[in-house]
Amino acid sequence: MTVTLRKLQQCRNEGRRFSVLTAYDACFARLESAAGIDVILVGDSLGMVVQGKDSTVPVTVEEMAYHTACVHRGNQGSLIMADMPFLSAATPERALDAAGQLMQAGANLVKLEGAGWLEETVSLLKRNGVPVCVHLGLTPQAVNAFSGYRVQGRDQEQAESMIRDARALEQAGADLVLLECVPREVTARLVDSVGVPVIGIGAGPECHGQVLVVHDMLGLTDGKPPRFVKDFMAETGADVPTALRAYDEAVKSGHFPADEHCF
Repeated sequence: MTVTLRKLQQCRNEGRRFSVLTAYDACFARLESAAGIDVILVGDSLGMVVQGKDSTVPVTVEEMAYHTACVHRGNQGSLIMADMPFLSAATPERALDAAGQLMQAGANLVKLEGAGWLEETVSLLKRNGVPVCVHLGLTPQAVNAFSGYRVQGRDQEQAESMIRDARALEQAGADLVLLECVPREVTARLVDSVGVPVIGIGAGPECHGQVLVVHDMLGLTDGKPPRFVKDFMAETGADVPTALRAYDEAVKSGHFPADEHCF
């Protein structure tokens, strides 16, 4: 069955969880959709895990469109969400052009990193038929401004600002919110403050959906993984399709993330 934004909203309203994973090519898109993954994120994380770069900052719109088209060709019913790369949403007009390229490549919606200042951009995209997910908390494209990958929302002022931004962006037309590296008590408040589905990565089990980088959950990345990652390949001791199904089941049953994956 084809996954739609309406289905995700139904999951939120009915208290059911949904699964999200990154994919960058037709092969993994086919495997993930066959495993029951609801949303495939064509993440600008490809800059690091596929291209071997130090961050997501160098990734271009053209590269995102290429990988989105690859994922689209392999997909078998999952919802495809594509990242808007660094500075592609610097102005509303620039965002509209970039989003058009990603949607024409096969995306069903786009994801923007930022905060409340994206209101005008979200409204413009929605008016032109582009569904939007807003990415709050730790936004990797701002790694240089954050001086590294740090948990966001730990102080009261920052937490309150994040919740206000989520409300404002929902009012502007955002269909989804993604929270990254946020303390779970802040996540719980934000989830209760908006009416759209919230996806988490290192943001706790209070979210309606969970996302991981597929290379991380298969144990394919070098070095120590982030706290919020679980290696499903090692846990199952099987093959890639089995690990993907295990992730999907763990998210939907509420077994992932556990306390050790939260801040």
